[in-house]
Amino acid sequence: MIDIPLSATSSRTCDGVSRRSMLRVGSLALGGLSMASWARSAAADGTGDRPKKAVIQIWQAGGPSHIDMYDLKPAAPAEYRGEFRPITTNVGGIVIGEHLPYQSQVMDKLAIVRSAFHTNAGHGMGSQWMLTGWQPTIEVDNNVYPSCGSIVARLRGANSPELPAYVNLPRMLNLGKSAYLGASFNPFAPDNDPNNDGFQVRNLKLPGRVDLSRLENRRSLIGKLDTVRRDLDAQGDMKEVDKFYAQGLDMVTNDRALKAFDIKAEAPALRDRYGRNDLGQSCLLARRLVEAGVTYITIQAGGGWDTHGDNFKQLKDNLLPKYDRALAALVTDLSDRGLTKDVLVMAFGEFGRTPRINPGAGRDHWPGAMSVVMAGGGLKMGQAIGETDSKAEYPISKPYSPGCVLSTMYHVLGVDYRHNFFDQAQRPLAVLPEGTPIPELI
Repeated sequence: MIDIPLSATSSRTCDGVSRRSMLRVGSLALGGLSMASWARSAAADGTGDRPKKAVIQIWQAGGPSHIDMYDLKPAAPAEYRGEFRPITTNVGGIVIGEHLPYQSQVMDKLAIVRSAFHTNAGHGMGSQWMLTGWQPTIEVDNNVYPSCGSIVARLRGANSPELPAYVNLPRMLNLGKSAYLGASFNPFAPDNDPNNDGFQVRNLKLPGRVDLSRLENRRSLIGKLDTVRRDLDAQGDMKEVDKFYAQGLDMVTNDRALKAFDIKAEAPALRDRYGRNDLGQSCLLARRLVEAGVTYITIQAGGGWDTHGDNFKQLKDNLLPKYDRALAALVTDLSDRGLTKDVLVMAFGEFGRTPRINPGAGRDHWPGAMSVVMAGGGLKMGQAIGETDSKAEYPISKPYSPGCVLSTMYHVLGVDYRHNFFDQAQRPLAVLPEGTPIPELI
C-alpha cells in the first residue's frame, strides 16, 4: 500500500508562511521506493519529432531587490539608491548592479524585464500569483491554483517517457503543486542537496535483495489486493495512486533517471564554475535533467531574499555571489551545448522590494515593481525591457503582469495558456486569467 503523509520543514518568511515540502509518497510495493510524487502526462508518449522544449525556473523566494540588482537608480536620493553602484555589461547601454559581474559578461544572452508588477505584498499570495498566474483571495500556504510546472506536466508531459515531466530542486516547493489537477501532477523532488558529497536521489535503486522478477510479482499481488480499494473509491484518488505505482516502477526498472541525477559525472571544473553550493549545483543538475528529458524544473534559490534588515550585507556577502555565478554558468553552459533555442531560463521571486530603505538598513515587500530575468528559449536576448520611475517604484513604460510573464513561458513550450480546466466544483478555469506574451521577447 502507499501512505501519503504530510511533512514540513521549518523554513519561514517574515510573515510566518512556511516553505514546506507537502506531499510525499511512501513505500512502493514493499520494494522500498520512497519518492515525492512525480508526473508524466499521456501527451509525453508518441510525440516523436516534437521539439524538446524545457524550462528552468530559478525561484527567489522572499522577493529579490530589483533596485539593487537590475534596476539601479544612481541619481535617486541616498535613502532610495542604496549602497550599490551600476556596472556596464557586454551590451552597450545596459547596466546592472556591481555584485552581478558574471551576468554582466553574458548580458547578450539575457533579457531583463524591468517593468513587471502586481498588487499583492503578501508572501503566500504573491508567490501563488507568480507561480500560477492567479491571485488568490486569501493568504494560504498551499496551492489553490495549479503551479506552472503542474500545468506543463498535464498539458505537455515529459520530453522522455523515462523521466518526470516536472521536478523541484533540491526539495519540494511549497506553492509548486498541482491543486485540482490531481496528485499525479505534483513535482518530483530528490529532497537532498546536490552539493552534498553523498548526494543521491533516495531509493532510485532497488534494494539488493529485490530483483526485477520479485518486483514484478509484488506488483501483480498489490494490483489484486488493491482492486477492492479502487472499487470503493468514489473520488478517483486511487487512480492517482495507481499512476504513482506505474511511474515509480518505470524509474527503478531503467537507469535513465539514475544517470540523469548523477551529478558526480560532471567534471569538477564545471561544478566549480557553477559554484559549490546548493543553488549552483541545483542549476547544474537542472541542466542534466533537461538534457535527459525533464520538461519543467523549479529551483529554490536558497531562500533568504526577504531582506527586511541588513539588505546590502545579505546581498553582497551571500545571496548575489551565489546567484550571479550560478545563473551565468547555467546560461553559458546551455549555450555551449546548443540548447539556447530549446531551454528557457527564468529568474524571479514573488515581488520586488521597497525602493525606500527602512530604518534597519533593509527593504520591505514591494509588488509595485520587480525585475524578471529570462534567457534562451528562442526569445530575443540582449535587451532590457520596460522602465520604472526615478525611484524604481512603478513602471512608467511597458508594464507587464504575472500573466504576461507566464504566457511568454507557455508560448516557448507550445502550451495553450487559454486552455480551460475544471476544478472540483466543475467551474471552468483557464490556465491563465489574463496576460499575453511579452512582444519584445517574441
